[in-house]
Amino acid sequence: MQGISADLTHILFGSRAEQIHEPWRRLFDGPRFAFQEGLGPQERTALSYERLHFVNEAVPDPVGLASDIESLTAMHEWAGVVDPGMATIASIHWNLHIGSLLDHDPRSRDLYPYARMESVGTFLCTELDHGNDAASLETTATFDPETSGFVLDTPTPGACKWMPNTSGTGGAKTAVVAARLLVGDCDHGVFLFLTPITDSAGLHHPGVEVRPLPQTASAPVDHCATSFHGVRLPFEAMLQGDHGRLSRDGTFTSTLGNPRKRFLRSVRRVHTGKLCMSAYSLGVTRHALAVAMRHSHRRLTSGMTTGRKVSLIEHRSHHAPLLSAVATTYAATLLHREVVRRWTAGGETGREETERLAAVTKAWITWQARSVMTECRERCGAQGLLLSNGIAYQLAANEGTVTAEGDNRVIWVKAAGEMLMGGFTPTPPSETPASGRSLDDSDCLQELLADIERIWHGRARSRLRNGRRGDPLARWNGTVTPALQLVEAHVHRLAAKALLEAAGKASDPRTRAVLGQLHRLFALRQLKAHSGDLLAAGHITPDHVHQLPDTEETLIEALLPYALHLTEAFAVLQGVMDEHPMLHAPTPTAEMVPA
Repeated sequence: MQGISADLTHILFGSRAEQIHEPWRRLFDGPRFAFQEGLGPQERTALSYERLHFVNEAVPDPVGLASDIESLTAMHEWAGVVDPGMATIASIHWNLHIGSLLDHDPRSRDLYPYARMESVGTFLCTELDHGNDAASLETTATFDPETSGFVLDTPTPGACKWMPNTSGTGGAKTAVVAARLLVGDCDHGVFLFLTPITDSAGLHHPGVEVRPLPQTASAPVDHCATSFHGVRLPFEAMLQGDHGRLSRDGTFTSTLGNPRKRFLRSVRRVHTGKLCMSAYSLGVTRHALAVAMRHSHRRLTSGMTTGRKVSLIEHRSHHAPLLSAVATTYAATLLHREVVRRWTAGGETGREETERLAAVTKAWITWQARSVMTECRERCGAQGLLLSNGIAYQLAANEGTVTAEGDNRVIWVKAAGEMLMGGFTPTPPSETPASGRSLDDSDCLQELLADIERIWHGRARSRLRNGRRGDPLARWNGTVTPALQLVEAHVHRLAAKALLEAAGKASDPRTRAVLGQLHRLFALRQLKAHSGDLLAAGHITPDHVHQLPDTEETLIEALLPYALHLTEAFAVLQGVMDEHPMLHAPTPTAEMVPA
């Protein structure tokens, strides 16, 4: 990959791409991960577990991977492209399961069997009746003073664990199970307990009841409803830490007096999982865009004159939505890089803000992935429906990321409340008058994005202050709509900022110019959606409103010669691309672009 494509790749993947991304890229581009036609859901699930073991063998430090957040999230970017089911169970195994073990006194247990993958790890938290209110879950782990062990029980049908991968497929499995710690008459809140689920033959251990669930529309995974009936666990099964310790005589101590805080500390790896879900969505989105862009350059269709054929990309109705999708995908990728950087660089200071940023980013990226991949599927016509063409299969699987590690809407509602209650301070308004602003100025566009943020923050605060007294639900219902608009405006501004900062760091003038144009295109789409509010508030003029459509058209025309370069920069899995039926023709090379 030469010239501008190589520069863009460097911008997207960073200076350490060779260490962080390239090992995964090489691993997943091999024949072992080639798409297999004609498999049923159960066969695909079995294949995913076979591939999971192969990945484990290829990783230099399988246990350490769970602590290497950069490499862990990078794995998700490439794994989902070749096998969404395998990517799902890999995420559960490394992030939720091993990650939870590492977060709770890791020296207290032998993790070497996980390095050899003698047992696949799974994670059982949510229940049929308790999803987003998981702190209220009902599964119990009752302390037995005679043995210093625990008895794990599912007290009601609604307390069954819903919907972990606990079938016999894949061999031996061990779970960390979220359960309410009961010592005598005292309920100490929810903690995690290491619990064997199946043996090496795939048979469930006594007291573990597993019911396979109907097939989902997402990635083919062995989802199940799991219940426990008097399952005895040793004292060592409880995952302990400063947030909760139990002695063998039943004495409980904790640095946290609030049971809810203990629960949140126990399941902290769910926050890291949000980074993983975002990474998965980004990887499959970039791949889908690369497929759609190559297809649009090689597929011929009728031109405007009789007998003339032109490529699909030459039509504005085709390339405009694709280029808008490219701008969104660049912004999303670079925002994710910034969130991962903050996550790995920061300690406990600012952790709450970083976790909130990871949450709102996860929701936004997975939603954008759905939108972009849907556009790509449509731009490829009927061929886009073939699972073997690398779009429709991953698009369906992406629905799982919208719900996994927190339903998107719910985590945005939580973030909105935190932002209104002191977790966010709007950027002060610019001193530049509306008449002095230009839609061609990237800094000006960032100021306008901040104006949108401020408008919705003000509306939400006003609704909160003037809401119905004595009825908290009614008061919040009157606030939540503008509050969610605030969250959306916030993440849009941050994504645009990440893209603009990347443009500023580009050493090549042409790369810098292209990234700047992508930034303006991305920002303008948000401004168009809120132009009425900006105009009413005096942040833009009527002339700006009239200029918006033409400015966007000009940017699309300027970016069109670089369209293939922009997606070739995704450094997609070439071997996988070569196997897509609609791309069997020789791979096109990016044409010479203007200097």
